[in-house]
Amino acid sequence: MKRSLARRSDLSKDFSQIILITLLSLGGIGIAGGSFFLRQSLNSANQSQTTNNTSRYQEVRQSWSNQSQIKHFPNQLPADAKDIHLVYSPGLKQGNSFFQLRLKLAPEKIKQSMTQYSAIAKNKYQGGDTNEHSNLPNGVPTTFFYTSESGEESFPTSYQILVLGANDRGNPGFKWNHGDSYGVAIDNANSEIIYWAEDW
Repeated sequence: MKRSLARRSDLSKDFSQIILITLLSLGGIGIAGGSFFLRQSLNSANQSQTTNNTSRYQEVRQSWSNQSQIKHFPNQLPADAKDIHLVYSPGLKQGNSFFQLRLKLAPEKIKQSMTQYSAIAKNKYQGGDTNEHSNLPNGVPTTFFYTSESGEESFPTSYQILVLGANDRGNPGFKWNHGDSYGVAIDNANSEIIYWAEDW
């Protein structure tokens, strides 16, 4: 009789432990699932913060976290600029933030800009995008063509991409995991200049 009571007590303890383990497992799954959905909603919120409203240029320019990356951007939108396009995404703490301003200016201003920025550029590329540029020997990340009207991410070969600065803040063995780059892309034929800055 005492043995059967002891067995029932052992079975009751085993059953309690199984229920406890099951509840803890379900709780862990719930936490993991909840964090996944929270991350997805934050990513959606980040995407909705992307702006292309040119009237917000001053606000965006002042809110950029590292002002030295955008000192080459115009202080104000030039009065004679045409076909102005702006794309800005603030990113999240570990997300990619970018700022791009595309302008059409008089050909002589474009030529002056080409002369000015070519003289101080640290890297030069003809067309392409950040993936292509960073995979070249001694290449550095640049940017995508965010201000393209066609949705094309790569710059046509008519654009010369001039990198004014690029800083690798990645870990040893994982180059460019974090960093920033900034510069201009100039299309002489179409009298366009694109000011860009990226931080990731």
